Amino acid sequence: MLGQDSIFLAVVFWIFSAAALIQLFYYLWYYLAVYFYKPTVTKTEPQAVSIIICARNEGENLDAFLPLILEQKYPDYEVIVVNDCSEDHTYDILGKYLLKYPHLRVSTINKDPKFTHNKKLAQFIGIKASKNELLLFTDADCKPDSDKWLETMMSHFDEKTTFVLGYGGFFREKGILNSFIRYDAMTIAMQYFGMAIRGIPYMGVGRNLAYRKSLFFANKGYGAHNQLASGDDDLIVNGNATKENTVVEFREGSHTRSVPANSISEYFKQKRRHYTTAPHYRMKHKILLFTEPASRVIFYSALIILLSYCFLWPYVLGIFGFRLLVQVISLFLISRKLNEPGIVPVSLFFDIFSPLIYSILYIGKNGLKKGRSRWK
Repeated sequence: MLGQDSIFLAVVFWIFSAAALIQLFYYLWYYLAVYFYKPTVTKTEPQAVSIIICARNEGENLDAFLPLILEQKYPDYEVIVVNDCSEDHTYDILGKYLLKYPHLRVSTINKDPKFTHNKKLAQFIGIKASKNELLLFTDADCKPDSDKWLETMMSHFDEKTTFVLGYGGFFREKGILNSFIRYDAMTIAMQYFGMAIRGIPYMGVGRNLAYRKSLFFANKGYGAHNQLASGDDDLIVNGNATKENTVVEFREGSHTRSVPANSISEYFKQKRRHYTTAPHYRMKHKILLFTEPASRVIFYSALIILLSYCFLWPYVLGIFGFRLLVQVISLFLISRKLNEPGIVPVSLFFDIFSPLIYSILYIGKNGLKKGRSRWK
């Protein structure tokens, strides 16, 4: 019996070691690439841009953030706000700013009780209304970090560039939920930035994303994904972005900050809607995205087993400590790069429990089937 226990623990130890190696590979190859990345900017004349914002009952946020978008230091751009069936004071807010800013344009979708639609319709109307080839997308509750946000995001567009993937973080507030939301946004960003830098672009976020209008119509809009409640940002990148046509941008001043969910139920609802897109990713992206959290679950499970038996505990603790050191250094460097203070102290707790949280959210996405067309 003792021999069988030893064989079992030896197998667990090697599984533990393999999971640690997988984790180290992701951190050292993909995630740290974000810190060491030096963007190459082609010096070209500023090109005309259309910023597109879809808004449903976002009067308060539009009043707070829209002027910051309308006052960007850029010579030639328009801002199109699609007022999508709003029932608050959005109409009055937009009317006020229409008088002040000639480069603001508004498209309105009137509410029809017989017809419901998702965000993609509002975005499609905004794209159709745009005058320019280059499109920059953000949300009504997003604040640009500087008045050079537009200039920085557009600085990469040359004849080869189709996509520019930007960073969209969240405002820092008190509470464990806010810390987790910011941790989630930052770790997702270091994933899609790192993989794009390594030649595997797979997603972007609609809070800060730019691409060409010609690509959208050549792709027949959202195509087969039109019925999904989400995916207006990540799926268009997933299906069309390549190593050659995609650039990442996360220098200081290029970020946006969004209003975070103020309750667990609101956050879960948002994440479940986002997770409806995951099954539609390319297979190689699914494998890459599944492998990292799966190896994390295996790593911590094996750690508990090995320590409970005190099996080769100096080696187990050594592997755990080295992996932890790489993780902390990586998150510290990337949090500085993305201006996300206060993330590192809580990162170990979230690192252990986030795979479980994401699994619950992913399974719960099936509950959206009946009302999947709603986006707000």
